[in-house]
Amino acid sequence: MSSPETTSADINAEAAAWLRRRHLETWTAENESALQTWLDQAMAHRIAYWRLKAAWERADRLAALRREKTATPNSSAALRIAKFAAAALVLAVAGAGAYRSLTPRSPSAALYATAVGEHKTIRLTDGSQIELNTDTKIRFASAPGRQTVTLLKGEAYFQIKHTPSRLFVIEANGHRITDIGTTFRVRREDARLEVALLDGEIRFDSADTRVKPVTMKPGDIIIATAHSAAVMQTPERDLKDQLGWRSGMIVFKHTTLREAAAEFNRYNTHKILIADAAAAKLTINGTFQTGDVAAFTDAAHAVFALRITTRNGQTVISH
Repeated sequence: MSSPETTSADINAEAAAWLRRRHLETWTAENESALQTWLDQAMAHRIAYWRLKAAWERADRLAALRREKTATPNSSAALRIAKFAAAALVLAVAGAGAYRSLTPRSPSAALYATAVGEHKTIRLTDGSQIELNTDTKIRFASAPGRQTVTLLKGEAYFQIKHTPSRLFVIEANGHRITDIGTTFRVRREDARLEVALLDGEIRFDSADTRVKPVTMKPGDIIIATAHSAAVMQTPERDLKDQLGWRSGMIVFKHTTLREAAAEFNRYNTHKILIADAAAAKLTINGTFQTGDVAAFTDAAHAVFALRITTRNGQTVISH
């Protein structure tokens, strides 16, 4: 296990050694078990290995393209050189402080927040963007070789330009998302975390070792609690609908009135209350502006003949 004195260079060297043995030497079940033990010892081990593995795979693709153009007797040697050149580049730029802390303290750390109904875009110097949905709060910290976003509450949409010399990490509810050049959404609600990947690739990891690391692909959604995580595939159209808030809209598809009211309540200080269980179970389809509570209640009245009243400053829907 890495001690506090272990440097990121030491960890990178170990990760490179594991990767070299796995791809260039005889690999056994015992080797695989030992590698998994090393990966499980520390988050820094997993991050280092993932980054070098990504560089290795990129070199693989480049070498394949070169082989299509010109095949030589030394092509296998060239492939190994290309791989190790990519790995060496990652090692060189990782920096001594790349893996120090899960929540690095930095002079450039800052808090960003939105009020109920507000939408804000944060533009980073490298061209990446973070969009904050309603009632959302994040902490952003930048350090050499690493940028960390802690999602304290709410929902954010990330468009990240991957830089091999710098990690981009999101932390929330004891879970961790490591970017590998992606577009994705993260939503935190109390003990529940939802991560949806639209493009690229990300790694999902947890402080709880019972939750296995997952490499997410486009269309994947992870629903995670403190001690579990489930992955499901979602159609691209549905993923885009879930981002309707970026244009000030909410999209409902076979959504119960209870769920729809809860979604509207995220965006408005004037709340909707579904007063009885029978009404709460009715389902609705439609697209509404996030702030147009009246359009939603009018639809509930027109479609289901429900009563709409005002009580204690709330709009009440009932039979």
